[in-house]
Amino acid sequence: MILKHCIKALAFSALTCVSAFALTARAVPSAPANWPNIQYDNAIPDMQTVLGYSVGQRITSHPDMLRFFEALQQAAPKQVKIFEYGQTWEGRKLIYAAIGSEQNIANLAQFSNDMQALSDPRITNKNKAKQLVKDLPASVWLEYSVHGNEISSTDAAMMTAYHLLAGKGDATVDKIMQNSIVFIDPLQNPDGRSRFIANYYSTVGMMHSSDRLSAEHNEPWPRGRANHYLFDMNRDWLAITQPETKGRIASLNKYRPLVVIDLHEMGGDESYYFAPSAQPVNPHMTKAQIENINLVGRNNAKHFDANGFDYFTREIFDAFYPGYGDSWPAFYGAAASTYEVASSRGEIFRRLDGKELSYEDTVLRHFVASISTAEAVANNREKLLKDYYQYQVDAIDAGKSDKKERVFILPNKRDRAGNFKLAKLMTEHGVDVYQTTEKVKMCGETYAPGSYYIDSAQPRGRFVKTTFTKQVDMSKAFIEEQERRRERKLGDQIYDVTGWSLPLMYNLEVDTCGKGVSGQHRLVKMTDTLEGNVTNPNATVAYIVPWGDMAAGRFLTAALQQNVTLKTADRAFTLDDKKRYPAGSLIIEMATNGADIAATVQDIAAKSGALVEGVNTSWVTEGPSFGSNDTYLMSAPKIAMAWDDPTSSLSAGNTRYVIEQQFGYPVNAIRTSMLARADLRHYQVLILPAGRYQDGLGKAGADNIKQWVEAGGVLVTLGSATTFAADADIGLLDVKRELAINEQDNNEAPDAESSTVAGKAYASRDDLIKHSENSEESPDFVAGVLANVEVDQEHWLTAGVAPEVVGLVYGDDIFAPIRLASGKNLAWFKGEDGVLASGYLWKENKKQLAYKPFLIHQPTGNGMVIAFTQEPTTRAYLDGLNVMLMNAIFSAPAHAYVAK
Repeated sequence: MILKHCIKALAFSALTCVSAFALTARAVPSAPANWPNIQYDNAIPDMQTVLGYSVGQRITSHPDMLRFFEALQQAAPKQVKIFEYGQTWEGRKLIYAAIGSEQNIANLAQFSNDMQALSDPRITNKNKAKQLVKDLPASVWLEYSVHGNEISSTDAAMMTAYHLLAGKGDATVDKIMQNSIVFIDPLQNPDGRSRFIANYYSTVGMMHSSDRLSAEHNEPWPRGRANHYLFDMNRDWLAITQPETKGRIASLNKYRPLVVIDLHEMGGDESYYFAPSAQPVNPHMTKAQIENINLVGRNNAKHFDANGFDYFTREIFDAFYPGYGDSWPAFYGAAASTYEVASSRGEIFRRLDGKELSYEDTVLRHFVASISTAEAVANNREKLLKDYYQYQVDAIDAGKSDKKERVFILPNKRDRAGNFKLAKLMTEHGVDVYQTTEKVKMCGETYAPGSYYIDSAQPRGRFVKTTFTKQVDMSKAFIEEQERRRERKLGDQIYDVTGWSLPLMYNLEVDTCGKGVSGQHRLVKMTDTLEGNVTNPNATVAYIVPWGDMAAGRFLTAALQQNVTLKTADRAFTLDDKKRYPAGSLIIEMATNGADIAATVQDIAAKSGALVEGVNTSWVTEGPSFGSNDTYLMSAPKIAMAWDDPTSSLSAGNTRYVIEQQFGYPVNAIRTSMLARADLRHYQVLILPAGRYQDGLGKAGADNIKQWVEAGGVLVTLGSATTFAADADIGLLDVKRELAINEQDNNEAPDAESSTVAGKAYASRDDLIKHSENSEESPDFVAGVLANVEVDQEHWLTAGVAPEVVGLVYGDDIFAPIRLASGKNLAWFKGEDGVLASGYLWKENKKQLAYKPFLIHQPTGNGMVIAFTQEPTTRAYLDGLNVMLMNAIFSAPAHAYVAK
């Protein structure tokens, strides 16, 4: 192959090889050499030598990628160092490589220290910063294959590393190595890639097929995009739930690279995308950041033009949501972007234009973009460093100048575990978070010891602003354009969620203050733990765990798995006229447990962070007594979850993760096709994640599930699974999905059997649009907003849940309320004027969504159906809904045989 020849040849430039390959494979005119004098050092092993195949000839596996980078490090230990930054859920090693001159690599630890100093003007004055800018190398972080089935970038990472280490006699390579440090994260998602490779090569026959209909190009569920828990990790940078994301964020926080590029793939009929990004752009990004990433884009364009490579910018991928791999770095001051190449999704792919796209072709384009980016960083070393320091200065000044929302305060009066988790999360992001150690007065209010606060007058102040303010607005011009497009039925250009306020998603109280804070406080650290406690550990009658946060939730799941006998109280109760406990509180009686129950309770409290109270009496003066019919014995339920087609892999993975890793309780995944005939008697709870079950389950499957529910099972449906359950032909849930509100006069609907319609005069273009509407349409699709939900406080399913919570609204499903004869609407969206908590919601959806159900309870025989009309587990970042979901999973089985 030409590429194999070029990598070994010493007399040709890398991009001459690219051009030669492009001429052969894609009939692209020959381009001039960009690096004409490069030669490759035989002392540095290439892929053929190490792995037995050349770049782009095979999709490289995770073990082979590791072997190749280890071989590079062995051959050039002074110019490349490999670091392990974590392990995946399946135990695969995560690495990054630092590549540079001998001096830059030898000083890597000092480089990290100096970048920390440059990152904080509070400790580094302008003169010191000026010296650092003069002395420091620039830095670029290239991260590849966060989506496991976007395959080409890992091989491009390997080619990039080899080119930098083996390339000799080339001014570009020399400047990159001397002026910068290139960090390469070659494979962000080893679990997903390994799944893709196994599926792909198991379907290859006598020849690789380029037909998009072939098995090679159609992955089985859940496909290779996501990691083990089926997370789209490119959207995990806000919640930091996965070990891969945790390791990357820690690494980026250590070195603070100036430019961060996340390399992806898109449809095989596309070309190549790089910055500038599409609209909207997050308003907390700076002009200098946008200029710098555009500077990199222009350099890419120069090299792509020289090689005859098509590309586009500005048209698809925006820079609004702060939780992507190409947007999160912007909020510590980097210039960041995503790159997307047309994917062969295998070794060869036939495009719609009839031309064949090879894997080599996709690898080469990512390689050219990688080297071009590193070149732009090296050429602009001083500017990037100066702009980076100025970003930190301006962030602090912006915080100080905000006289309304300079400081965000978490009073920590309710949901102690949620407040602690959010404080730790912001610390993990690199934000300075403080906890008061005495009473502190802020803007006229006195806050108790243990409150948290974040002053946005800090280097990460802009990240604080974009994640803690309730609303981050898209530009007025962008919104006007979306409304225009929607009016003309063109489809909007909103790429992802428009609301993501962390305090809202955690359902936590937040106050603001326009002044700095004085008083005694401590800096929250990553080593902090939520301390559990048992008051009166030598209690003689019972232990009570107040219900309402995830510390109590983790106590419950641990206790159930350790066979602790406990009850839950449906209503709040007061013990001996002294202490009132909320509905849902757990009661662990001494008489029904073993002699070691005190030690067990203390151990579980310590590990869960729960607060437990020992009591010496069961005398209840208000509410249900311990032996009341309103207290229910709980047992450890066996949980089944639909898995495989046609479930949404993201919904299934997110939900399983929340239950297993946040709740601490095991889930049994059952392939959906088996649910149609499976004997489910051994399970108490069945969860249907979002999915299109009409095909996978159908009427027969629904009947099987209904019989199980009637016998005492608890069915929990999430999002579009509720649409399936509500289908009139399915009959699992007695509600109906609504069509869009239609203002058209239904009497004007044409007769389907007639070829004519009564004439009518239109007075305006608005009339034309109005009378062009379909009479039966779904509500307009919503990309994702945060919505306010009111909660019934008089039902066990909402025990411990605040009177108002926040949910994520996505899609076009809106349901009519369930009739009281069939069940209860236990949570519903607020009225039209109050339903939107954060984001941008179409006015018609806002009107129609008002007072429609979010949580529905329907008794069915001895069991019940619990329906969430929207998904409560999306991206595992809606922590404020976790108690509600725990009630559905763990309290419901205790109520099943006496369903109310």
